[in-house]
Amino acid sequence: MDVFLKYLIVFAVGGILCAIAQIIIDKTKLSPARILVIYVCSGVVLSGLGIYSHIVSFANAGATVPLLGFGHLVAQGVKEAVDTTGLLGVLTGGLRATAGGISAALIFGFLASLVFSSKPKR
Repeated sequence: MDVFLKYLIVFAVGGILCAIAQIIIDKTKLSPARILVIYVCSGVVLSGLGIYSHIVSFANAGATVPLLGFGHLVAQGVKEAVDTTGLLGVLTGGLRATAGGISAALIFGFLASLVFSSKPKR
């Protein structure tokens, strides 16, 4: 497959996922935090049903970078941990699989808080 076509697919799938979230923000009264939770939980459910792995194999980073991909990663981590350690894997697998992303979010969030000052919402 042509490299340009691969990039186009990644961009299109990631853009569609983000556009759906933006439409939900614009057309409903749901807060962005609730939409974030819906996206992560949807990624877990779609991964559990075996659907999201097909999307990831088609769109690569276009499907793994958005929040649905985070939910997919949590589900995959839990599945692997349950297979190796049993029921305890339900509690540890998701955190182990996503530790890098969680750590990066905390570090970059902290750095951003040092650089920028928050303003009250009007």
